[in-house]
Amino acid sequence: MMAYVAKPVADIADMPRGGPDASWLDRMLQTDRPEYLDRDDVDDKVKRGVIRALDVMGSLFKEHERNAALVLAEVADVPDPRILELGAGHGALSRIVLDQHPTATVTISDINPESVAAMSASDLGEHPRATVRTLDATAIDAPDDSFDLAVFALSFHHLPPDLAARVFAEGTRVAAELLIIDLPRPPSPLHLVKLATFAPFALCWPFAHDGLISSLRAYSRSALQALGDHAGVDVEVSSGQFDRQTVVVRRRG
Repeated sequence: MMAYVAKPVADIADMPRGGPDASWLDRMLQTDRPEYLDRDDVDDKVKRGVIRALDVMGSLFKEHERNAALVLAEVADVPDPRILELGAGHGALSRIVLDQHPTATVTISDINPESVAAMSASDLGEHPRATVRTLDATAIDAPDDSFDLAVFALSFHHLPPDLAARVFAEGTRVAAELLIIDLPRPPSPLHLVKLATFAPFALCWPFAHDGLISSLRAYSRSALQALGDHAGVDVEVSSGQFDRQTVVVRRRG
């Protein structure tokens, strides 16, 4: 992984998703429009449909397995790791971690009570090494150093910069390390191509609608470094243009 240095930010809430050094085009390729999953005026059936689509697509393209491999790599030297998943949604990531690590204990959480209820009613709710909870990633109800690793997969882009910085601070308060797995923010020309591909489907398919907005809200490397500087934590970023972006966040000192 590599560390990146960003320009200072006077007001983190106003930082572009492309970071303090974002070009004018990059600044145009963002939105404050919420996804269906973030809206109170959207029927829960639509939200559950988006979550099911995320689960199906994650299984089809082996995203869950690859994300679990990243989690397990971060705790490879910890005998009995205590893991916290934030924004779990459907719980597929934690399910694989529990299957592949015989002594890991996992707290599986989401801010959405419907998602938490669905996970509690599944096999995760009865797993002896799993706990399912309603938690806010920006204000985690847990003591300091409760976990060896906190992971936030494919949900970080939902948060505006001020709340995203709070996740950095909270995640590294309750865990020795915070791992964020999310969408990368491509260079503007490639981003335009990606958006043009999604756009025709966004009007009729809720999953594509949310995917389009997710891309517009994804954070760049320099933005993530600026968030880390604001939160007072160290940030290491690794990403591809169209694959996942991984961020390892640790306390300074």
